[in-house]
Amino acid sequence: MSVSLQPHGPVTVGVALPVPEPWGSLVREARLGYGEDRAAHIPTHVTLLPPTETTTDRLEDLLEHLGVVSRASPSFDVVLRGTGTFRPVSDVVYIQVAQGVSSCEQLERAVRAGPVCRTLEFPYHPHVTVVHDEPPEVLDRAFAELADFTAEFVADEFVAYVHHGDEVWRPLVTYPLQGRDAQATAGEC
Repeated sequence: MSVSLQPHGPVTVGVALPVPEPWGSLVREARLGYGEDRAAHIPTHVTLLPPTETTTDRLEDLLEHLGVVSRASPSFDVVLRGTGTFRPVSDVVYIQVAQGVSSCEQLERAVRAGPVCRTLEFPYHPHVTVVHDEPPEVLDRAFAELADFTAEFVADEFVAYVHHGDEVWRPLVTYPLQGRDAQATAGEC
């Protein structure tokens, strides 16, 4: 697979399950309403590989690895319901993944077990970020206002995104989940 990026230059990559419409736009609009201006450039998602700096050469290897993961990984049902927070450790309010947690965890492990393996700062917890690093009253408002949020969908793809230091996440490759056995994706970083 050939990637049209600057040869041998640094690139930041992230891998995520997109939250489909209409929920993706609803969450993005809510984020913008809470002052999350960066949400204009971040598709609504559940992270599988957080922003990770790598090289173009390693990125090509990662994209090949992601193809293998997608062919081995089955689609799965996701239910997003209610809010949660990482406070006081981190000033984040999120929408909870109420169903599909173990499938997200298996997929995340498989993605991270590839050529762009990285150690996580915090244990993996699938979620959809709503507010990050805003004042406490904004966090409290988001937590309360989205407490009844619910979305149900089939996670049938994941996306590799890149940005070039401008924090605008651009989809690079979309991978359909095509496998039949969830255990086939298990791996360790």
